Amino acid sequence: MPAPDADDLNLIRDAVNEAGNIARHYFGGDYKRWDKGKNQPVTEADIAIDTFLRDTLTAARPDYGWLSEETRDDPARLQQETVFIVDPIDGTTAFLKGKPHFSISVAVVHGGRPRVGVVSNPITRECFAARLGQGATKNELPIHVSSCTALEGCRILGPKDMFSHPAWNTPPNRPWPPMEIAARSSIAYRLALVADGTFDAALVLSSKHDWDMAAGDLIATEAGGLVTSHDGRIPLYNGPTTLQHSMICAGPELHAQILNRVQHIKLPRGQ
Repeated sequence: MPAPDADDLNLIRDAVNEAGNIARHYFGGDYKRWDKGKNQPVTEADIAIDTFLRDTLTAARPDYGWLSEETRDDPARLQQETVFIVDPIDGTTAFLKGKPHFSISVAVVHGGRPRVGVVSNPITRECFAARLGQGATKNELPIHVSSCTALEGCRILGPKDMFSHPAWNTPPNRPWPPMEIAARSSIAYRLALVADGTFDAALVLSSKHDWDMAAGDLIATEAGGLVTSHDGRIPLYNGPTTLQHSMICAGPELHAQILNRVQHIKLPRGQ
C-alpha cells in the first residue's frame, strides 16, 4: 500500500524545490548538451536533476517503482502498483533557449492513476501541487480552472500551425473560431496553467509520454478540469508503453466542445 498521500506530497514538494536550485544554477549558463534522438535534446541539467530526484525519492520510498524520461526504463516498475513518474526538465527546448517555459514534474501513480502531483517552474517560482480528492494549489493557495464556456475568444495552449492547418476546412472537420493561441514547451506546465485559470484549455494532437502528463493531469483534474485523450479516454499511466497519444485539458463545458471537434480524428500510429 502507498504511504499516506499527504506525506508523499510533502516529500515530493521538498525534493522538487531543491531540484529547482539545480535548474537555476544551470539556467542561462554554460552546460553540456547532446541529442538522444531526433528532436530530443538533453542537457547535463536534466541528468543532474534526475539523479538528485531519483536518489532522494527512492531512498524515502524504496518500495515505489521509478519511471523517468532520463532514466533507462526498468520493466520491474510494471510489477509495482505505486510508481514515481518524473520529468526532470519538461520543456528542455525552452531551457536551452533561456525561456522560462519549462518545469520539473513529479507524480506518484497508484494503479495507473496519479494520486499526488507537483509541477514546478523554478524560474518563475510557481509550484503547482495536488493530491487526490484534496484540490489543487499554486504556491500553497487553492486554484481552479477558468469559468470560460465558449471556444470563441478563449485562451488556448497549442501550436498555432495546428489550429490554422488547411485540413480543418475539410468536413467533417470544422475551422476553429478566433481564439487567443499561445505556446509553452512544457506539457506539464500547460496543464498547470489551465489548472490555475491562466489559460482556458490545452490541446495536443501528437504523442507525449507519461512523464509529460501524469502530475499535471492530477493538478488540472483536482482544479475542476477534465484531462482526456482527443477521443475522450481517461489516461492510464505506468503501462507497458509510456506513450499518451493526445490530450485535451479544459473545464468541463469547454472540454466537451473541443472533444466534439476532434474525437473523430484518426491519428497515425505513434502520433
